[in-house]
Amino acid sequence: MDLSLKYQDVLSDNKKIKTGGRLNRKTDLGNFEKTYKSEITGIIELTPLEKLFQIQIIDQDERERFSFKPGQFLMLEVPGFGEIPLSISSSPSRRGVVELCIRKQGRVTKFLHKMQRGASVGIKGPFGTHFPMEKFANANVLLIAGGLGLAALRSAIYYVEENRNMFKDIFIMYGTNDPNQMLFTYQYETWKKTDGIKLFTIVQNPDKKWSGRVGLITDLFNEIVIDTSNTHAIVCGPPVMFKFVCNKLNDLGIPMENMFVSLERRMHCGMGKCCRCNVGSTYTCLSGPVFDYWTVMNLKEAI
Repeated sequence: MDLSLKYQDVLSDNKKIKTGGRLNRKTDLGNFEKTYKSEITGIIELTPLEKLFQIQIIDQDERERFSFKPGQFLMLEVPGFGEIPLSISSSPSRRGVVELCIRKQGRVTKFLHKMQRGASVGIKGPFGTHFPMEKFANANVLLIAGGLGLAALRSAIYYVEENRNMFKDIFIMYGTNDPNQMLFTYQYETWKKTDGIKLFTIVQNPDKKWSGRVGLITDLFNEIVIDTSNTHAIVCGPPVMFKFVCNKLNDLGIPMENMFVSLERRMHCGMGKCCRCNVGSTYTCLSGPVFDYWTVMNLKEAI
């Protein structure tokens, strides 16, 4: 199936942080020199600024060995142009094929948006901490995203879909500035049809075609009924939204250690060298990108 361009072509520091997940990036740096030769096998245009790239590792043995967990990231190398860190947007159950949602906003990403299927790229990783999905077992789960944050959250959505019996009620809450910025709209019906999953979407600035909810993403909390004594939450999106969403979760009675956020948007070089992702003395790319909210609240200038 040709996966390019149209929706209708698609049916588809040195310690552990409190996520309980993998050791952080500092222990992974020995793997940084390993590049998996890969090719672009599919491109889906999501919005005028975002495309979803399907990338497959060429070597079959390497493809079988490659695995990741929701919330982790990899380095995508474009020969002759450089490399960038990107959260993995695909299902962790798929071996050797990853999906990356890429916004056109810099030199490397602008070039990527001109590339076609069959083009050669390299991937390194996976790196970083992940969402502790196993810790959520037998609990309710809130999956909350704003704007491009749905790209980082999508892997966790796949996980709860594919392991539905592990969890109680699941709520997906997604908000954007306007309807044209919404990602993965072709999957919404599938998510809603999965037993026990409820999807809520909202925009701040509707157009004439929009008939859904209007307002801020925090307004969606007025529509859900959930036992917060047994609930975990993941929040992905612009850092400015973390404070408002997590404060709302705290007001509902969800402990900070049960909230997890991804600070992947701060990352640039992915190696702790450019200092663009540092929050106080912590580097997001080395100690994250996933943190529990209690840790984030104690990181200077994280949000």
